[in-house]
Amino acid sequence: MARVVVDVMPKPEILDPQGKAVTGALTRLGFSGLSVRQGKRFELEVEGELTEETLADIRRAAETLLANTVIETFDVRVEAPAEAGA
Repeated sequence: MARVVVDVMPKPEILDPQGKAVTGALTRLGFSGLSVRQGKRFELEVEGELTEETLADIRRAAETLLANTVIETFDVRVEAPAEAGA
């Protein structure tokens, strides 16, 4: 079974109030020099063989439902299987 990850992030020109809040909290906790932008991660388990057609379907799903492409970007990637015993 393959795992495909869709990472969704606000576009650089879009304000990110959640990221600013986390950045502020980190600074108050003593973590300086960090800037946070907060996004979303979706993990999709694919039954059967992972084909280019399946990846294209996942990209369409990301564009249609998982990301608001007016204000967000997304990246689709296949995650390497975890090694046994790891």
